[in-house]
Amino acid sequence: METQNECKKQTIPMTCIICPMGCNMEVTLDECDGKKTVTEVRDNGCPRGAEYAKKELLNPTRTLTTTISVTGGQLPVVPVKTAGEVPKGMLLSCMEVIRRQKTPAPVKRGDVLVYDILGTGINVIACSDVEKV
Repeated sequence: METQNECKKQTIPMTCIICPMGCNMEVTLDECDGKKTVTEVRDNGCPRGAEYAKKELLNPTRTLTTTISVTGGQLPVVPVKTAGEVPKGMLLSCMEVIRRQKTPAPVKRGDVLVYDILGTGINVIACSDVEKV
């Protein structure tokens, strides 16, 4: 018995955020047997728009910025960010890991405060200095 592939096609409006132009694009997304494919991107002003649309619809990632508690420092927290982008679906889990972190002063900009967060290969780094009191 032969089964038919279940395929859906949808057109998604999207605004590119790669540059200040903010091109309003239309992206065609095909989904067949659970596999998603971007088949067309229209109205993008440059190739970067098409790359952005594909990445955003198929594998969205974000740079995470937050703070980590500092013990014995001139400030109670240090601003931190991920050194690269983590999968969007893991942001809340990453925040839970970071929320439980404490680091002793002094902290220097660029210090790695969390290594390989949740096995992503991405480190969490300090964005400023916090001196010891």
